[in-house]
Amino acid sequence: MKNDIYGRQILSEEDIFLAFLRDPDFKINNALIEKEIKFDPILELENIPILNKYHSLDITVEEFDKINQDNWYMPTEYKNMDIAAWVLAQCKEDYELQRVGEELLLYQDRDLFSLLCYCKYLVDTMRKNNIVWGVGRGSSVASYVLYLIGIHRVNSIFYDLSIDEFLK
Repeated sequence: MKNDIYGRQILSEEDIFLAFLRDPDFKINNALIEKEIKFDPILELENIPILNKYHSLDITVEEFDKINQDNWYMPTEYKNMDIAAWVLAQCKEDYELQRVGEELLLYQDRDLFSLLCYCKYLVDTMRKNNIVWGVGRGSSVASYVLYLIGIHRVNSIFYDLSIDEFLK
């Protein structure tokens, strides 16, 4: 198995065989294959998934990322959520509103509101399914917005962490 410059996985026939050998429920629908695979018509296979042949793209990695930035797999209610209003509603004090307003402007400048919506969906899903996740690590704990969403449990205002540590 290999990846192209965009991070897409490209599978060979051997990769597909090994994947099915290890996991009979392997989902191949989103896989990109190196070359077309011919199935023996004598096998009369039913429900053969559509295999997508790998094609190189004539765009830069940055263009590829921009095209795919809004392809988040989440329910429509989260895609259409006014995440800024939700986060602001979580604030109880003026200093929290000021910090959140500052951070939201930085997220907006970087076109990251869809990421915040996905983070909210992820946290809600983990809570609903009793999935445990960490208390936080790295520069993400400098974001008070991520704290309010529930991505981490480190109150960056209490610990006087600058948002500049996160969104450099």
